Amino acid sequence: MNMADIDQIRNFGLGGDFRLREPMRSHTSWRTGGMAERGYFAKDLADLVRFIRTIPRDEPVNFVGLGSNLLVRDGGLRGTVVFTHWALRELVTDEEDSQLIRAQAGVASPKVARFAATHNREGAEFLAGIPGTVGGALAMNAGCYGSETWEVIDKVMTLGRDGELRIRARDDFEIAYRRVLPRFSGEEWYVAAWFRFPTGDGQRSRARIKEFLQRRITTQPLELPNAGSVFRNPPGDYAARLIESCGLKGHRIGGAEVSRKHANFIVNVAQASAADIEALIECVKDRVRTRTGVDLEREVRIIGERA
Repeated sequence: MNMADIDQIRNFGLGGDFRLREPMRSHTSWRTGGMAERGYFAKDLADLVRFIRTIPRDEPVNFVGLGSNLLVRDGGLRGTVVFTHWALRELVTDEEDSQLIRAQAGVASPKVARFAATHNREGAEFLAGIPGTVGGALAMNAGCYGSETWEVIDKVMTLGRDGELRIRARDDFEIAYRRVLPRFSGEEWYVAAWFRFPTGDGQRSRARIKEFLQRRITTQPLELPNAGSVFRNPPGDYAARLIESCGLKGHRIGGAEVSRKHANFIVNVAQASAADIEALIECVKDRVRTRTGVDLEREVRIIGERA
């Protein structure tokens, strides 16, 4: 896409904010990474649909929410990044089904938990422990405290590369632990979800949310930039236990360090580059594989070009 294309987009009647060379360190919880060639902050869903229809079919597109499970390499991203947290913020109860709550993909997951409790629904409490957006939680089947996102999903809305909105049922996806794969072809992105939560005791739900948040504060290194759990838990075990058993707590490469508080977290302690973090991830994988025979599977998503 050249400057003439950009001028055409700006004159297309779009209401969002289009930027060149947007620093991804401002949009990821690790606070590091390179530049996105182009970034778009849509005004709302309708504006996002119009924008997607302007993008050439061969241009790379990434959707990013709060960047809480994402590492962008130092060489940055080709193509366009769509920032959903700025636009897709609608959170409402469903008019036709009293047990459904509809949340757009840019809504932070903890906000869904609080909204559900306020409306006397139960079952959403675990979402308070997921720091990212609904879109990210859907993409990776995020979970904590014994629950997973897709366990409470009734249906989702996607936006296709062709600019069409579609309602997708759970059966349209293959759902597993920290993994969701579409059973259909073509590139589609999550823009909304319908959560099903039964009517319950809102006060009890708020108490559980408070308990979960306190547990998170106590056990996780929230005072330093991080991206949550780096590795999936292997069957019958915990990644943190394996990493700690290999003496890796506090192990450091450049400005990146294995958290001394929770071994499955890598924290940015001193202006770490994305390369520092990626090298430490690989170091941890290699050490655990050598010492225990377990091949840890990465949970965080790594995208972009190496510098």
